Amino acid sequence: MSTRPFLLLAALLVAAPTAPVLGQTVVDDAALSTTGDGSNWLAYGRNYSENRFSPLTEVNTETVKRLGVEWVLDLPNDRTLTSTPIVVDGVMYFTGSYSKTRAVDVKTGKVLWEYDPESIRHAGDKLRIMWDTSRGLAFWKGKVIIATIDGRLVAIDAKTGTRVWETNTIVPDKYYYITGAPRVFRGKVLIGNGGTEQNAARGYVTAYDAETGEQAWRWWIVPGNPADGFENEAMEMAAKTWTGEWWKYGGGGNAWNGVTYDPEYNQVLIGTGNGSPWNRKIRSPGGGDNLFLCSIVALDADTGEYKWHYQTVPGETWDYNSNMDIVLADLEIGGETVKALMHAPKNGFFYVIDRRDGKVLSADKFGKVTWASHVDLETGRPVEMPGARYEDGEEEIWPGPFGTHSWHAMSYNPELGVVFIPTIEMPALYSDKKIDLKAWRSPEAGRLSAGVEFGTGDVPTDYGLSYLIAWDPVEKKELWRNRLPNNWNPGTLSTAGGLVFQGRASGIFAAYDAQTGGELWTIDLGLGISAPPVTYSVDGKQYVSLLVGWGGGGINLGSLAAQHGWAYRKHTRRLYTFALDATGAVPDSAPPFFPEPIDVAGFEVDETLAAEGSERYVEHCFWCHGSAAISGGNGPDLRASPVSTTYDGFRQVVVEGRQPLGMPRFRDYDERTLQALYHYVRQQARMAVQAKTAATP
Repeated sequence: MSTRPFLLLAALLVAAPTAPVLGQTVVDDAALSTTGDGSNWLAYGRNYSENRFSPLTEVNTETVKRLGVEWVLDLPNDRTLTSTPIVVDGVMYFTGSYSKTRAVDVKTGKVLWEYDPESIRHAGDKLRIMWDTSRGLAFWKGKVIIATIDGRLVAIDAKTGTRVWETNTIVPDKYYYITGAPRVFRGKVLIGNGGTEQNAARGYVTAYDAETGEQAWRWWIVPGNPADGFENEAMEMAAKTWTGEWWKYGGGGNAWNGVTYDPEYNQVLIGTGNGSPWNRKIRSPGGGDNLFLCSIVALDADTGEYKWHYQTVPGETWDYNSNMDIVLADLEIGGETVKALMHAPKNGFFYVIDRRDGKVLSADKFGKVTWASHVDLETGRPVEMPGARYEDGEEEIWPGPFGTHSWHAMSYNPELGVVFIPTIEMPALYSDKKIDLKAWRSPEAGRLSAGVEFGTGDVPTDYGLSYLIAWDPVEKKELWRNRLPNNWNPGTLSTAGGLVFQGRASGIFAAYDAQTGGELWTIDLGLGISAPPVTYSVDGKQYVSLLVGWGGGGINLGSLAAQHGWAYRKHTRRLYTFALDATGAVPDSAPPFFPEPIDVAGFEVDETLAAEGSERYVEHCFWCHGSAAISGGNGPDLRASPVSTTYDGFRQVVVEGRQPLGMPRFRDYDERTLQALYHYVRQQARMAVQAKTAATP
């Protein structure tokens, strides 16, 4: 009897791709506390250190030029893609627009399951304050845990994609939302929220049981009304740093991104947000540090009890939140090994802080900063520049509210001792000259208002500069910097192969030499990139994956964001996976598209109505449709929309919304408001057409 059939069968078995084996890796505290071999990417920042560093070396400074497209997954119904995927045993899990979650076989790109939390339906009129953004998810003992934009936590069975439990995390009458990734530790899942600018917001974080979804503890970030009593001694202490009737304005502090679990001290490190409203003259008119705004706060992981804090911006008044990532590292400082955290918040200072007690060890400028000259290391306090608080009503300050570094994740290579930070150098004119500070009231739910003027004019294409910088946290100096396209550029990934990976707003995905900053490899993916990459391995083969989908809060900046041509719903969103010697192609993509504003002949713009419309536009429409009605891609460009050429068409969409697409309803608008908005849009369209005509030879 011939053995050939058996040999052929054996060969086929060897050659056939192996399916992912779910459950080999138990994702728990032990797994998340180690560096591992690089085969998995188990958490938002890869592990508890949040350093986004991979020990993999197959793709390195010598081989990266051989990197090619392994497979591509089209995501035609998505828009904003900012998520960090998680990879466990050959399966990738990621969130897309409105927190829709997928599991994908990383060898083939095949979708194993999809889970739609129906965030638009749940949000209802709260869509007024929501993008479709989700920055990631968590994985814990066989469960994928997502946070939905409308404020729920949902646990999903990782094998089947079916819901295990669900809980609402938002105070019912508040217009809060969630864009950040949950964090898991010691059987708990922690989440905060956003919404500081649209409510009398009082920030908080909440821990839930990862198995059941039941609340374990909640910690409020700023104190409430003293007449109601304080939740704990920390709130009583914090209240002494506020003045006036701050609780009527909320206070703020919302923790919407930077959260790190520190297993060595069993503490959760919370990066807290800006004030509600931004302007301290309103919320705390007698001054004060306003704890715990713009701080890193350490809480006991089991109980949520306060341990220590460090405040980066006492009495903040510029939207300089500290919601940026918090990275753990062992640093050699002064001949001793320090259990440190590293933090590069909006305010432009790079902090190294002792995790034992919150003592600041260094704080140095890593970009252009004019609000403070330096940080006094004896007191830990910044030394502010005269006039920085726009005391006379107006002042140009570096950085502006988009910060020197925002939520786009930095990475840290512990082998080189270098941090890689996406940075922005962009000023802002802080002005409250036209605001009656004494009569100012917190906005009704869903109306954008910060106690300073902003969003009323276009942001030009050359406003500000963007860089990728390499920073030595021990020597406290910049090692190199690379110029990036204007506007926000996404987070970074560093590897033991000596590489730094980062996408760009222009659609380029690049790899750099981590030591020199030299560009080693690029590929044009045909659409602006907002998400950070990840790397992992299966059967000894290293992969690099990246979600490509232009979006997020930074693309509402008018011409600055629109200059790349990533117009609303013109370009297919995709998940790319790369490997050495792969020969796949980048799919065809639409070229950059620039909407043509439409002028309605014969229409008479009422300038008074248009001025009123400008104010309401900033409060409700700028969030998605861009400053000066110039869309960067989050929503349609209203100046070019055929629907907006007639009042009846415009009115119907505004009042009734288009909720399947994420457009909210504004049924409470009266005719005066609707007319004002319409005249404003028509005014902006006419101005654009006239400007183009004048510039045409």
